[in-house]
Amino acid sequence: MTAFSNHQIVLTAIGEDRPGIVSELTQLVSDCHCNIIDSRIAILGNELTFIMLLSGDMSAISRIEHTLPTKGMELGLLTMMKRTSSHNQSEFCAGYTLEYTGIDTPGTLSKVTRFFADSNINICSLKSDTYEEDTELKMRCEIEFNIPVDVDIDQFKISFENLSHTLNVDYIFKRIR
Repeated sequence: MTAFSNHQIVLTAIGEDRPGIVSELTQLVSDCHCNIIDSRIAILGNELTFIMLLSGDMSAISRIEHTLPTKGMELGLLTMMKRTSSHNQSEFCAGYTLEYTGIDTPGTLSKVTRFFADSNINICSLKSDTYEEDTELKMRCEIEFNIPVDVDIDQFKISFENLSHTLNVDYIFKRIR
């Protein structure tokens, strides 16, 4: 990529899941001369959610902005775009995942994410779902995050231990970087 191709746009497409949608969208991106920097797909209910971070020169970004709405309508997708810039990561001392499980109780995820916010820690990635086990509805969640240099990881872990008892969840921290 050249110095002129550092423009970025976030593209989101949501619609009924069926074979070929991802191929159609990635072909459109290629045809518009954009590059996929990052992407995520999730199937929620019967809906496909596809999020991509694209880069390209100004012409390529403009091309995708003008082409996507028509292609989205053809495919029966709700689409949204927003221009952005490269993410400036704060200094961090380590990266972790937190995995927790427990009986599905309303408000658990909200309390966990509030704990992260109160600890001044940004969440990089989050995946949660529910499943049935022994006739009980259970929840599981995986959160990826970076510990800022000014956060005491040991104190953070102790505080989360206390929260886990309150929420009645089992958890595992794993250092990933």
